[in-house]
Amino acid sequence: MKKNRFLTIVTYLFLGFWALIVLFPFYWMVLTSVKEYGAYNAEYIPKFITLSPTLQNYADAFTTVPLGRYLLNTLWFTVATTALMLVVITLAAFAFARLQFAGKNLVFTLFLALMMIPNELVVITNFTTITNLELRNTFTGLILPSVTSVFYIYLLRENFAQIPDELYYAAKVDGTSDFRYLRRVMIPICRPTLVTITILKMIECWNSYVWPRLITDDVDYYLVSNGIQEIRENGFGRANIPAMMAAVVVISVPLIILFLLFRKQIMAGVARGGTKG
Repeated sequence: MKKNRFLTIVTYLFLGFWALIVLFPFYWMVLTSVKEYGAYNAEYIPKFITLSPTLQNYADAFTTVPLGRYLLNTLWFTVATTALMLVVITLAAFAFARLQFAGKNLVFTLFLALMMIPNELVVITNFTTITNLELRNTFTGLILPSVTSVFYIYLLRENFAQIPDELYYAAKVDGTSDFRYLRRVMIPICRPTLVTITILKMIECWNSYVWPRLITDDVDYYLVSNGIQEIRENGFGRANIPAMMAAVVVISVPLIILFLLFRKQIMAGVARGGTKG
């Protein structure tokens, strides 16, 4: 009993220490964002608290560059991309999990092999394709390369495959179409995984950096990732770290809120995805 209690105490101490390490960058980001520019530059030794916080840096984040427009662009890009991807991966996962057609296993194996292709090669191919289609500096060009994911199709397919075949056969006997069975049976059962995929995809889109930087050079289509770079280079100058941190805080808050609201669904979806049978 004493040994178990000791191990529990040690475990919680370790987890608490690790939590401090993980959360410290976020604390430092928020702390820096409320420091005055002059006070920050006068700190030869970094201070872990400030006695005179200011919100002026947050005002500068929206007035020096059009950060509000970048947030709206990113919101539209994230919602549209995630919605289209959910439709694509759900139909693909259903086909691989439930439908029967010649060469299904071979096609699925080749499909999974695409995960072995380096992302750099995919980016080059997508850039060439979008450029040839004259879709640069358009939301269509931003969205199209991200509307599918081999990994998410695989994850959802494994969840669909866990649903007993008897449910499908019973539904077919009752005259239920495949699409109705998918919508009324499979999607509700696998909702935790779908929620997890949705949140992970939204985070991926919100944090997207390389592709928006390649495909857009028009400020009307800039995302927050472009905005951060513009702030660094043209907005506040490289030395105004507090103002830059204020912009980063504003950009990070929606993702933090999203995770806190749906953390239970994320854990449930991951647990279900890792369970077979």
